[in-house]
Amino acid sequence: MAASELYTKYARVWIPDPEEVWKSAELLKDYKPGDKVLQLRLEEGKDLEYCLDLKTKELPPLRNPDILVGENDLTALSYLHEPAVLHNLKVRFIDSKLIYTYCGIVLVAINPYEQLPIYGEDIINAYSGQNMGDMDPHIFAVAEEAYKQMARDERNQSIIVSGESGAGKTVSAKYAMRYFATVSGSASEANVEEKVLASNPIMESIGNAKTTRNDNSSRFGKYIEIGFDKRYRIIGANMRTYLLEKSRVVFQAEEERNYHIFYQLCASAALPEFKTLRLGNANYFHYTKQGGSPVIDGVDDAKEMVNTRQACTLLGISDSYQMGIFRILAGILHLGNVEFVSRDSDSCTVPPKHEPLTIFCDLMGVEYEEMAHWLCHRKLATATETYIKPISKLHAINARDALAKHIYANLFNWIVDHVNKALHATVKQHSFIGVLDIYGFETFEINSFEQFCINYANEKLQQQFNMHVFKLEQEEYMKEQIPWTLIDFYDNQPCINLIEAKMGVLDLLDEECKMPKGSDDSWAQKLYNTHLNKCALFEKPRLSNKAFIIKHFADKVEYQCEGFLEKNKDTVYEEQIKVLKSSKKFKLLPELFQDEEKVLSPTSATPSGRVPLSRTAVKPAKARPGQASKEHKKTVGHQFRNSLHLLMETLNATTPHYVRCIKPNDFKFPFTFDEKRAVQQLRACGVLETIRISAAGFPSRWTYQEFFSRYRVLMKQRDVLGDRKQTCKNVLEKLIQDKDKYQFGKTKIFFRAGQVAYLEKIRADKLRAACIRIQKTIRGWLMRKKYTRMRKAAITIQRHVRGYQARCYAKFLRRTRAAITIQKFQRMYVVRKRYQRMRATTIALQALLRGYMVRNKYQMMLREHKTVIIQKHVRGWLARLHYCRILKAIVYLQCCYRRMMAKRELKKLKIEARSVERYKKLHIGLENKIMQLQRKIDEQNKEYKSLLEKMSNLEITYSTETEKLRNDVERLRMSEEEAKNATNRVISLQEEIAKLRKELHQTQSEKKTIEEWADKYKHDTEQLVSELKEQNTLLKTEKEELNRRIHDQAREITESMERKLVEETKQLELDLNDERLRYQNLLNEFSRLEERYDDLKDEMNLMVSIPKPGHKRTDSTHSSNESEYTFSSEITEAEDLPVRMEEPSEKKAPLDMSLFLKLQKRVTELEQEKQSLQDELDRKEEQALRAKAKEEERPPMRGAELEYESLKRQELESENKKLKNELNELQKALTETRAPEVTAPGAPAYRVLLDQLTSVSEELEVRKEEVLILRSQLVSQKEAIQPKEDKNTMTDATLLLEDVQKMKDKGEIAQAYIGLKETNRLLESQLQSQKKSHENELESLRGEIQSLKEENNRQQQLLAQNLQLPPEARIEASLQHEITRLTNENLFYEELYADDPKKYQLYRISLYKRMIDLMEQLEKQDKTVRKLKKQLKVFAKKIGELEVGQMENISPGQIIDEPIRPVNIPRKEKDFQGMLEYKREDEQKLVKNLILELKPRGVAVNLIPGLPAYILFMCVRHADYLNDDQKVRSLLTSTINGIKKVLKKRGDDFETVSFWLSNTCRFLHCLKQYSGEEGFMKHNTPRQNEHCLTNFDLAEYRQVLSDLAIQIYQQLVRVLENILQPMIVSGMLEHETIQGVSGVKPTGLRKRTSSIADEGTYTLDSIIRQLNSFHSVMCQHGMDPELIKQVVKQMFYIIGAVTLNNLLLRKDMCSWSKGMQIRYNVSQLEEWLRDKNLMNSGAKETLEPLIQAAQLLQVKKKTDEDAEAICSMCNALTTAQIVKVLNLYTPVNEFEERVLVSFIRTIQVRLRDRKDSPQLLMDAKHIFPVTFPFNPSSLALETIQIPASLGLGFISRV
Repeated sequence: MAASELYTKYARVWIPDPEEVWKSAELLKDYKPGDKVLQLRLEEGKDLEYCLDLKTKELPPLRNPDILVGENDLTALSYLHEPAVLHNLKVRFIDSKLIYTYCGIVLVAINPYEQLPIYGEDIINAYSGQNMGDMDPHIFAVAEEAYKQMARDERNQSIIVSGESGAGKTVSAKYAMRYFATVSGSASEANVEEKVLASNPIMESIGNAKTTRNDNSSRFGKYIEIGFDKRYRIIGANMRTYLLEKSRVVFQAEEERNYHIFYQLCASAALPEFKTLRLGNANYFHYTKQGGSPVIDGVDDAKEMVNTRQACTLLGISDSYQMGIFRILAGILHLGNVEFVSRDSDSCTVPPKHEPLTIFCDLMGVEYEEMAHWLCHRKLATATETYIKPISKLHAINARDALAKHIYANLFNWIVDHVNKALHATVKQHSFIGVLDIYGFETFEINSFEQFCINYANEKLQQQFNMHVFKLEQEEYMKEQIPWTLIDFYDNQPCINLIEAKMGVLDLLDEECKMPKGSDDSWAQKLYNTHLNKCALFEKPRLSNKAFIIKHFADKVEYQCEGFLEKNKDTVYEEQIKVLKSSKKFKLLPELFQDEEKVLSPTSATPSGRVPLSRTAVKPAKARPGQASKEHKKTVGHQFRNSLHLLMETLNATTPHYVRCIKPNDFKFPFTFDEKRAVQQLRACGVLETIRISAAGFPSRWTYQEFFSRYRVLMKQRDVLGDRKQTCKNVLEKLIQDKDKYQFGKTKIFFRAGQVAYLEKIRADKLRAACIRIQKTIRGWLMRKKYTRMRKAAITIQRHVRGYQARCYAKFLRRTRAAITIQKFQRMYVVRKRYQRMRATTIALQALLRGYMVRNKYQMMLREHKTVIIQKHVRGWLARLHYCRILKAIVYLQCCYRRMMAKRELKKLKIEARSVERYKKLHIGLENKIMQLQRKIDEQNKEYKSLLEKMSNLEITYSTETEKLRNDVERLRMSEEEAKNATNRVISLQEEIAKLRKELHQTQSEKKTIEEWADKYKHDTEQLVSELKEQNTLLKTEKEELNRRIHDQAREITESMERKLVEETKQLELDLNDERLRYQNLLNEFSRLEERYDDLKDEMNLMVSIPKPGHKRTDSTHSSNESEYTFSSEITEAEDLPVRMEEPSEKKAPLDMSLFLKLQKRVTELEQEKQSLQDELDRKEEQALRAKAKEEERPPMRGAELEYESLKRQELESENKKLKNELNELQKALTETRAPEVTAPGAPAYRVLLDQLTSVSEELEVRKEEVLILRSQLVSQKEAIQPKEDKNTMTDATLLLEDVQKMKDKGEIAQAYIGLKETNRLLESQLQSQKKSHENELESLRGEIQSLKEENNRQQQLLAQNLQLPPEARIEASLQHEITRLTNENLFYEELYADDPKKYQLYRISLYKRMIDLMEQLEKQDKTVRKLKKQLKVFAKKIGELEVGQMENISPGQIIDEPIRPVNIPRKEKDFQGMLEYKREDEQKLVKNLILELKPRGVAVNLIPGLPAYILFMCVRHADYLNDDQKVRSLLTSTINGIKKVLKKRGDDFETVSFWLSNTCRFLHCLKQYSGEEGFMKHNTPRQNEHCLTNFDLAEYRQVLSDLAIQIYQQLVRVLENILQPMIVSGMLEHETIQGVSGVKPTGLRKRTSSIADEGTYTLDSIIRQLNSFHSVMCQHGMDPELIKQVVKQMFYIIGAVTLNNLLLRKDMCSWSKGMQIRYNVSQLEEWLRDKNLMNSGAKETLEPLIQAAQLLQVKKKTDEDAEAICSMCNALTTAQIVKVLNLYTPVNEFEERVLVSFIRTIQVRLRDRKDSPQLLMDAKHIFPVTFPFNPSSLALETIQIPASLGLGFISRV
C-alpha cells in the first residue's frame, strides 16, 4: 500500500510549530497525488491550509493511533519519527509520571526534578532476575540486564550514562551502582558494596558544583569498574576520572558555586578541630564568592560535611589524612585571598606580613619569604645560564591561580587514588561491569577548550554507539534470515579524523604549544590554512578570525580560540612547586607532587592508572634525572586523547548498555516538559539516530503467534489453518499488496514503517464496521420494542377512557334514581320522627311514676334482706370461731407429733449424710482397719448379748411375782374411783353451765366491737388501696423509665466495651504478631549467622588441614556430630547432679553461639546454681576426706562396704523383677476374670488390691534393707576372721575362700564354727518365741483378708449388676449401695446413743482414736516381725554357706571356680512399655540411619506419619526412665544437629524440608504431651499418662525445638518461593486463561514474554498443580492441619504480592481485559481453597489487594461518583498503588478510554487524608509469624512397630 493512501479524511498528522516544535492536526479531506495544499484542522479547532514543499514533495509525518501512544519502547510505534518520539515521551512524562522509556537498546531517562518512590529495595528485588522487556523501563532493568549478561555470556559489561549537565547522569549512575551492590552483595566481610556506594559522597564533594543548570553538576567524567568474582559477588572497584574542570577552582560565573567541599568546610568552620584552619564565611574568600550564590536551597553543607567525613572513614582514609586534606583545601582558599601590589608595569610584590599568605604558609608548612618571592618572580633557563625575572601583577595573579588549580588537581588525583586503594580487590577478579558517567554534547554562546574536549569524547562515543546499533540490527536480520540490505547511517569518522588525525586540530594545537612564541591567533591561522575549504566539516565564522566551526553529529559548534594554548599547556611555575615540596612540617603535601611523571594529567586518569583487561597495573617508565627539563611535558589534549583511546578500548571489549539522560526544562520545575530543549537533547544524544536506523529497515516486528492473536478478526474461518506461519502469510498477501513492505523471518514478521498502523487502521475499521452493524441491529430492535410498547399503551389508554365514559353515564343514572328514593325516605322520616317524639314523652312520664313506687318497695325489701344476712353472718362467725379453736388444738397436737417424727428422720438423714460424704472421706484408706476391728467389736457384742440374756431371765421371775400384787391393788382402786367419779361429775356440770353463760355475754360484747372495727377497717382499707394504686402506677412509670434508661445505658456500655474489647484484642493480636515476627526474624538472622559461622569454621578447618612440607596431620573428626548447643535439664535433687571435672581449656575454645543467644537470661541463674553446687561439692569433698581418713584407720571395713553395694544392687534387681511379675500377674488375673469396669481405676476392688499391693511393696522394701544390712554385717564378720597381718581388703570371693583355707590349716575354722553355732542357737530361741506371736497375728490378718475377699466378691457382683443398668442409673445405684453399707455399720451405735447425740459423737471420736492407736501398734508389730524374719533368713543362709565351705570332700579349686553369686529369679516376658533402648555408642548410628540417611519419600508412603519423631521420643523416654541426664542431653543435641545437617545438605528440596518440619513439630508435641503438665494431658488416655516423663523437665529443649521448627518453616517458605517465583507472573498475568479476551499490542525491540502458552511456559494450571503437589506432600508427611493452613496462607501471599508488584511495574498489563483475566485466575485459586477445605486459613484475605487492583482496572473511571466508589472499594491498596494503577492504565483497543489526569487528581485529593504506607510495592519477602498449636497424638506408643527398612536393629523394646 502506498504511503499517500494513508492520508485520508480524519487522518491525523504532525506539522512543524515554532513554539511546540510539532503540532497535531487532522485532515479535512483526502489527499490526492499532486495536491499542493492540505486542508487541516488543529486540535484547538482552527482550520489551516498546509502548503507542501514542491521540491521534496514530502507529506507531513502521520500520527500514531492513540492505542500506541505511551508505549514503553519507542520502537513499538508504527510511525518512527521525531514528533512521534517527542509526543510519546511527553505523554509518559506528563500524564503517566513515567521518567524512563526504551528506545531500542537505549534507556531514555528524563529528570523529574522531584524525589520519586521508585528506587527502594523492594523495587530492586522486583527487577532482580527479570528479563529486560518483561518490566516497565527502569535504570534497574538496564543494570539487571548487564548483570545477567555478565553471568550468562562470561563477558564484561559497560553502562554508558550520558546527557547534559542537570539531566541526571550522576544520579542514574549512582542508582545503577546501588543495584549491583544490593543484588550481588560482597564476597567477604569487608562490605565492599558499602564502600563502592560510599565513594559517591566523596567524589561529589570534590568533583561536583552548582551551575546555572544543575545544583549538583559533575564537573568531571568518571568510569567506575565494579569487579566481581566467579560467583558474581562484588569484590572491589576501580575509578578513572576524565577532564576535571580546574578553572572552577579560581573562577565561577554568576549564580554558580565552586566545588562543594569548599562550602562544606566554611559551614563547619566552628568545629573545634577546624579552628586551626582559620576559616570563615564563604563570602570572605575570593574563590567562593564570585558566583554570588554560596547557598543551595534545601542543602545543609554542614550535614553534607559529616557525610563526607563518614565516607572517608569508611574508605580507610584516617583522621590525620582527612585533616591534611582539609588543610590543603583551606590553604587554597587563603591563597585565593593573596593580593599583589604593583611596583611598575613589569614587577609586583606581596604586601609585608600579608595575613592570607601567612595563613597559607602556616598551613602548608613552608617559608613565608620564599613563597612570597616566587609568587612575584619566575626563573628563566637558557642554554648557558639561569636568571630570575620579576613578573607583572596580572601574571602574578595568573600564576597564583595556576598554582591553586594545580594543587587542587593533584589533591583530587590523590583522593581518587586512595579511594581506588580502598576499593581494590583482595582476590582475583573474574569479570567487571563498568559505569561511565560522562558529560553530554555541549554548546554554549562561548565554547572553549573544555567544550571541545567534551564534544570530541561524545563524537567517539556516538561512533561506538552507531556501530553497536548497526551491529545489533545486522545480527537480528541474520538471525531471522532476512535479506540484509545496507542501511545508510551517519558515520562521524570524518569528524573524528578532523580532530585527532595527523595534522588534525589536536595535532596542530600540540605543535603550536611547542613553539616558543606560539599563540592562539597563529594556531587559528594554521587551522584555516590546513582545513578550510578542504574538509566539509570545518568552517570559519564570517565575522571572526579567532574562532572555528566544526559540524558535529548533533549540531554545529563555534569554538573561540582564545585560551586554547594556555589550557592545553596547563602551565605552572616549577619554583612554586619546589617550595611546596620542601615542606617538612606537612607530610601530605610532598606526597601530592612526589612523582609528577606518574600523573598522566590532572584532568585524566588517576595516578594509579587504569587497570586494563589483563588486570595488571600499567605504570609509566620513570624519567631519568634531568630528563624532565629537556623533554616537553605531555599536553592536556594529548593526555585526554590517550585516556579516551583507553576508554574506547575498554568499551569495545565489553557489551555496552546505554542510558541517555534528558533535561526537561532549564528551570528545574518538576514534571514540566519543554519540547524545544527536549528535541535538542534527543538530537544530540543519538536517540533520533537510533530511530532513523531502525526506521530505515523493518522497525516493526511481530511473532507469528502474536500477529495471529492480534489480527484474527481480519481473517475468515476458512483462512485459519493449523500452521500459524502459513496462515499469517496468506492473510498478509491479501491485506498488503506490496511485498516489499514486509518480510517473513524464521520466528517473526518484519514490517516497514507505517505498515502496522495500516493494519491497525484496517483492524479498527473492521471492528468499527462490526460495531456499527451491532449498533444498527440493537437500535432497530430497541425501536421495534419501543413502537410495540407505544401501540400497546395507546390501545390500553383508549380502552380505559371509553370505560371511564361509560361508567360516568351509569353513575348519572344511578344518582337520579337515588335522589328520588332519598326524597321519599326523607319525608317519611320527618313524619315518623314527630310521632316517635310524642310517644317517647308519654312513656317517659309513665316510667318515672312507676319507678318511684317500685323503688320505695325495693328499699323496704332490701332492709329486711340485709337484716337476715347480718344475722346469718354473726351466727356463722360464732360457729367458725368455735371450729377454729378446736382445729388449732388439733393442728398443734399434730405438729408436736410430726416434730418428734421429723427429729428422728433428721437424725437418720444426718447419719446418712455423714456416712455418704464425710465418713466416706474419713473412711478412705481406713476401711481395712475398720474391718479388722469389726471382728473384735462383734466379740464384745456377743458378750453383751449373753449378759442381756441373763438379765432378761431375772426380769421374768421378778415380773411374775409383782404381777399378782398389781392385780389386787388394781381392784381396790377401781371401786374407789367409781365413787369419786360420780361426785365429781355433778360438780363439773354445774361449773360448765356457769362458764357457758359467761362466755355468751362476752361473745355478744365482742360481736359489737368486731362489727365496729370491721366497718372502720373496711373504710381504711379501701382508702389505703386507692392510695396504693396511685403510688403503684407512679412507681410503675418510674420503674419503666428507669428500666429504659438502665437498658439504654447498659446497651451503650456493652457496645462501647465490646468495641474497646475488639480494638484492644486486635491491637494485642497485632502486637503479638509483630513481636513474634521480630523474634522469628531474629531467629532467621541467627540461623544465617550460624550457617556463616559453620562455613567459616569449615574453611578454617580446611585451611588448617592443608599438609605442610615434612609434616602430615589427620583431622580429628570424633566431635563432628557434637552439638553447637549445650543444654542441661533442671534436676531438683542435688544428689542427682553428677559431679563433673573441669574440662581442659583447649576444648572450651569454640564459643557456644546458640547458648549465648538463646539462654542469655539463664546465665546468671546457672552461675548461681553452679556456685551453690560448687560449695556443696566442696563440703562433700571435705566430708569424703574425713571419711577417707577414718577408713584408713580401719581398712578391713572397705571390703564390707563394697560388698554391701554389690549385694544391694543385686537384691534390688531381683526384688524389682519379682514385684513387677507379681503386679503383672495380678492385673492380668483381674483383667481376665472381671469386667473392665470392675477393674478400672477408681473401682472398690481395684482400690483394695492397690492398697494390698502398696503394703506388700512397702514390706518388701523394708525387708530388702534389713537383708542388705545383715549381709554386710556377715561379710564384715567374715573379713574380721582374717589374720591381722593381712592389711589389704579383698572383695573377691576367690581370695576370701583362700583365706578360709588358710584358717583351716591353722585350726581356726572350728572356733569360728562353734561361735557361729552358739549365735545361731541364741537367735533361734529368740525367734521361736516371736514366731508364735507372729503366727497368731498372721492368722488374724488372714481372716481379715478372707473377709475382705468376700466383701470384694460381693461388691463385684453388685458392680456386675450395675453394669446392666443404663449409665444414668449406674451412678445412682453405686451411691445407694455405698450409703446402705455405711448405714448398716453405724446403725448399732446409733441405736445405743439415739437419745443423746453428744454422747454418740464422743463415742465416734474415741472410736477413731482407738482405731488409730491400734493401727500404729499393728504397724510396729508388723515391722518387728518382718525385721526378725529377715534376720533369721539371712543368718540361716550365711551359716549354710559357711557349712558348705567347710566340707572336706570339696576341693579348693572347685570352690575357687564357683564364686558366690546371688540367686537371680527368672521373670516372664513383659508387655511393651512404649520405650526403646539403645547403647550409648550406638547413638551416632541412630542419628545417621534415622535422620541423616533417611529418605522422606519412602517413609511418607509406606510408614505412619511422624515415625522418626515417635522413635526418637521413645528413646528419650527410656533415657528418662534410666534417669540418665547425659544420655538425654546427648540424644536431643545430636537430633537437633542431625536435622540441621540434613536441611543444610538438602535444604532446597521441598519434600525433605516438609518432612522434617512435620517430624520436628511431632517431636515437639510428644515432648509436650508426655511432659506431665496438666495443660498438655487433657486429651491423653490413662495409658498415655503412664508414659509421661518422670525425671526430667525438657521445657528448655522444647523451646530449642520450637526455634528449630521456626527456622525449618522459614526455609520451607524460601523453598516454596523459589519454586513458585518463576510461575507466578507467567501463570497469573501473562498467560491468557480466557483466550481472546485480551488482545496483543505491538511491541518494540524489547519483546515481552508471550501470553500464549507455548511449551515450557507456565500457566495457571501449572500453579494449581504445584499447589496440589505441595498440599499432598504436606498431608503425606502428617503435618499439622493448622500448620498447613499457615503454609498455604504464606503461598497465597507470595502469589498475590508478586503478581501485584509486577502489575504495578508493567504498563502493558494494566488494562480492562487483563483485570478480567486476573479475577478469573483468583477465582480458580479460591476454588482450590474450597476443594481443600482451606477457606478459613486466611489465604483468601492475602489476595485482597490483587482482587481490588483487578477491580480497579475494570470499574468505570470518569465521574466523581466513580472516584468515590474507587476510594471505598480499594481499602486494601495504598494511595500510591491506586494512583500508579490509574497512571499505568492502558487501553488495548480503541474503544477503551484513557484515564484523565483530572480524574487521577480527584482520587489523590479524596485519598489525601488516608494514612497508609508510602511504599509502592508489597514486600514479597515478608513471612508471617508462625505458631505451632499443640496437637496431641492419639497413637499409643506401645503399638508402634519399627520396620526393618530403617536399619535400627540395634535398638530394642523395653
